[in-house]
Amino acid sequence: AQPRTSEEVWPLAKDFIRQYYESKTTALGERWEEAMKARLAAIKREIEVKGHYELTYEELVFGARTAWRNAPRCVNRIIWRQLEVLDARNVTTTLEMFDALCHHIKYGTNGGNMRSTITVFQHRTRPNADYRVWNSQLIRYAGYRHEDGSILGDPANADFTEICTKLGWTPPTCKTQFDILPLVLQAAGGEPQWYEIPMELVLEVPISHPDYPDFDDLNLKWYALPAVSSLCLDIGGIEFPAIPFNGWYMGTEIGRNLGDCNRYNLLKPIALKLGLNINSKFWKDKALIELNFAIIHSYQKCNVSIVDHHSATESFMTHLKNETLTRGGCPADWVWIVPPFSGSLCPVFHQEMLLYHLSPSYEYQDDPWKHHTFRTSSKCHKFKTVAEMVRQTAEMFHHVYQKRVKATILYATETGHSRNYADIVKQFFGRNFASQVHCMESYNRASLEHEQLLIVVTSTFGSGDPPANGESFGRYLLGLRNGVRPGVMQPQCKKRMSTIVAPSLQLMNGKVNEATRPLSQVKYAVFGLGSRTYPNFCTFAHTCDNLLKDLGAEQICLCGEGNELCGQEESFQFWLRQCYLVSVLWVLCVWGDNF
Repeated sequence: AQPRTSEEVWPLAKDFIRQYYESKTTALGERWEEAMKARLAAIKREIEVKGHYELTYEELVFGARTAWRNAPRCVNRIIWRQLEVLDARNVTTTLEMFDALCHHIKYGTNGGNMRSTITVFQHRTRPNADYRVWNSQLIRYAGYRHEDGSILGDPANADFTEICTKLGWTPPTCKTQFDILPLVLQAAGGEPQWYEIPMELVLEVPISHPDYPDFDDLNLKWYALPAVSSLCLDIGGIEFPAIPFNGWYMGTEIGRNLGDCNRYNLLKPIALKLGLNINSKFWKDKALIELNFAIIHSYQKCNVSIVDHHSATESFMTHLKNETLTRGGCPADWVWIVPPFSGSLCPVFHQEMLLYHLSPSYEYQDDPWKHHTFRTSSKCHKFKTVAEMVRQTAEMFHHVYQKRVKATILYATETGHSRNYADIVKQFFGRNFASQVHCMESYNRASLEHEQLLIVVTSTFGSGDPPANGESFGRYLLGLRNGVRPGVMQPQCKKRMSTIVAPSLQLMNGKVNEATRPLSQVKYAVFGLGSRTYPNFCTFAHTCDNLLKDLGAEQICLCGEGNELCGQEESFQFWLRQCYLVSVLWVLCVWGDNF
């Protein structure tokens, strides 16, 4: 929140004013250069005195619209000239900001016939004295964290929901997954204040499907006004950190909000309502398409502005052509312009794009609460006292952490899927275990005998072979079973692991040699990933399972199998929960209250 110096502002101001007056050549005729020079002279004097300058309303409108025109991630820029600019630079308090934003919501919503609107508050003039809207969008749904780690509502807003409660906001008595958050506003760097948005201003659309009546049982809805409020508007060296603006939704945006696994993650309940087989390979694709169809249908049914991804991308191609003719190019971020699904069906997928920066512009900025110092009690502590409290707390946490049972997760992979699943295991077990993830290839095998809990997640490559980064670990286990001591060079073997490893006959007959069972203190579980199209399905996983069992390790869960063609995710989740439950029960029996 540091304003630019006068030396930084002046060249940016000259560039912007040149753009502004070049756009006025038709209206001003031959006088445009004279008018530009006079305006630049006035701006220079103002900068010398104050370090910044004030934009006229006409310059502000031109700058806000041009910034939208220059925004490389926006697909709907073809209407940049239609942006309505509401000037709120005279506002000085959070209450006045709230009144201006209520007006913005009502004006921009327009009963469902959306108007592209931006409200501009005072620009940055002094350090740490910004005007900010703390919400990422003016209208957002709360995300309530539960003790078990689950979230009711929108996970994207869980942190901000906690900020709101910290500031004194009280959630509804009966919480739902669609509770509107208050506006949190900050004026001139002061203390943030929260304000409830009047519900009569918030237009929401119930989501229904014309072909599936049971879809209504999900009670889904979304708000009509997508008003982004976390960006900073940069015009001619002047920065406006509070500039909420809105257009209208593209259907896929709401589809992602409701369907993405890090948001509402509702594809599975939607699929069940649609009667889809969730063990099939493409059930998520079908559910997502029907969800987006329902969204477009519902918004049109309620006469609320929305655009589908095909229409939006076709209009962008027209915009791109126009910009190339008039300006010689158009900055565009392909990753953002292409829709999140059915991308190759849209013309933008096949269009080369150049990503570059033009000014004026909309810029990302940090969440304000990350840098705000919240008020605390007036009671003060000496530094020495605080330092001792920190030391004692650190020792306590270290003591607790040292008592946690270690869980080592090993993976082997060719494509990266096993690594992803291993990370999920680590996160899941990390609630109660000191969990670590290692690739089989880089794992220190000397630690194997000292592991408490070993979890293996591996794929099978080709016709039953281990992945390249699991081969050496597999042969190490085989060598241990055959009596080769650690550190002794093992003879080269060209045979596949899958053709030479089977359950030990001695183990099957109950005749075991304790000298060849060095892992008798280790508990383990194995999950294999593979495809049923190959005859040796999950062979390397079963190979590891057999070897660990032969070496004396105690199996806590049957070897899991995940078929990538059908229900792999569900099989993994079932195995993971079972493995975790058995592990926790085992630890409780051994460690009791120390766990």
